[in-house]
Amino acid sequence: MSTSIEPTTTVDARGATCPGPLMDLIGAIRDGESGDVVRLLSDAEQSRTDVPEWVEEAGNTLHEIEEHDDYTAFYVEKA
Repeated sequence: MSTSIEPTTTVDARGATCPGPLMDLIGAIRDGESGDVVRLLSDAEQSRTDVPEWVEEAGNTLHEIEEHDDYTAFYVEKA
């Protein structure tokens, strides 16, 4: 299933171990402006829990999680 959300930027963290993907996402969010949407691609299993937890704690919005065969895509909007 494909989302209709158009990301402002994509961070491809596939192949990185945790907490690498989350750190890459945090960096992209910090560099962005309010309303920007970052698409994070990660194949690290831990990202499935780390990303939603961080997004909630940081006050950003997780719009969608796409499960693909070998990775997960997270769509995060900067508050």
